[in-house]
Amino acid sequence: MPELFWRMMKEEWRIHSTMFGQISFALFPVMIFGIVWMSAFLLPMLHASLPQVDLAFLAYAIFLSLGFMVGGFGLLGNEMMNRRFGQASLLVYSARSLPLSERFIFANFVIKDTVYYLLLWVFPFCFGYIAASPFTGASLQKALLLLPTLALSFISGLCTIFLLSTLYVRSKAACWAAILAVSLSLGYMVVLNGSNPALNFPPYMLYMNFSWGAFIVACLMLAALFSLSLLLFSPEQGVTTKQYRGLLRPLIHRFRRLPNPPLTAKDFVDLHRSGIGIGQAIFSFLLPLIAIFLFLSLIDPYLPAHGFFILFSLITGVVASTMYTWVTEFDSFGAYACLPVATSTLIQSKVTTFAILQAIPAVFIAAAAFLTGEGAFALPAIVFCLSSSFFGAGVMAYLCGLSPGVLIYNVNVLFTYLVVNGAVFAILSALSFANPLFASISVVLLVPALLFVERAMSRWDSVDPIGF
Repeated sequence: MPELFWRMMKEEWRIHSTMFGQISFALFPVMIFGIVWMSAFLLPMLHASLPQVDLAFLAYAIFLSLGFMVGGFGLLGNEMMNRRFGQASLLVYSARSLPLSERFIFANFVIKDTVYYLLLWVFPFCFGYIAASPFTGASLQKALLLLPTLALSFISGLCTIFLLSTLYVRSKAACWAAILAVSLSLGYMVVLNGSNPALNFPPYMLYMNFSWGAFIVACLMLAALFSLSLLLFSPEQGVTTKQYRGLLRPLIHRFRRLPNPPLTAKDFVDLHRSGIGIGQAIFSFLLPLIAIFLFLSLIDPYLPAHGFFILFSLITGVVASTMYTWVTEFDSFGAYACLPVATSTLIQSKVTTFAILQAIPAVFIAAAAFLTGEGAFALPAIVFCLSSSFFGAGVMAYLCGLSPGVLIYNVNVLFTYLVVNGAVFAILSALSFANPLFASISVVLLVPALLFVERAMSRWDSVDPIGF
């Protein structure tokens, strides 16, 4: 196992360093470290309105959600093991030729991806805050506790979604039963005990009262979830013969008034037949946002009136913007290279598919508004959510073209993405906190979003797309 794992690690490094250069890719965690280090100096100014414990609580929510969003390995397993995950020749595709089981190869792949996320995102974040703590007056002991507990928070989300997505592939009924059981348990805690279940999140409890015994128990629980996910994983699920009714022509007719109806219809056929479309909506959108909702509700007393719901609609928009990666993840330009199809045409079709998928966050925010008693602000919140989503996706299309999942690890790309989105969203959030109706002003973001898409189409037509 160590040999295969290290070879996969080297392979991952070689892929990204070849695209961006070794120094540029190596600087990615350094950039995360620097951003957190500089941001830590602003935290003392927030402590008067938001206690340090609650700020730490938000960090756990962020990394739990990150784990949720990247942990759907069960959905991707069949795609990877059957060489449908792209054009690159990776070790994970060697299950048919190496004297190793598919489950063993896949286990190494998942562990490799987990370690890479820890090295690129989680650890730099923690070390940035630790390095700044002597200068900001923060407790060094508490800062050091973030390192193991935030890592556990990320792995908790990853292992949970890994298990649920594996169940989903094997039996959708079993997956829904598991989600229902967890939901009823959380509902019991809220209704009968009157407590927020997020307060019982093990990594957060370890941060508040650390003990080696509890830490070991938490690690063993996550190891059990991971092991169960691997036992349930079966790459053969996707090789059975299935019969599908013809969907392409009806969808082309339905999308006839949109740009490039055949390509948009193809995207939805691919999402439907792979089974990934609904799974992504559950595991990469709904569950992360439900977790964020539970965590954010604890800081509601420190926010302006209606500020919680406005902030939640913005976060929903940011998460919804990642749907652009859904429609580009399994479709590279190489498959179209022999056809008279330009990169700009594909980008336009992907953005069209993305726009249709925005019905999901719109319905989600509308439901959340009425369930939380914020129905009067449902319309401004939906506008804020969708405007933020389209703007984020437009910036992503301009910076990354058809490869957002890969190019986001380019230091220049991520830094530009964070600065542009962060500045715009901070200004609009401040206005919306002053008056929730001001959230409707965010509709003006649709103009720069459209301009970013148009610039993306012209920009990526002049770049050789085969390399990406």
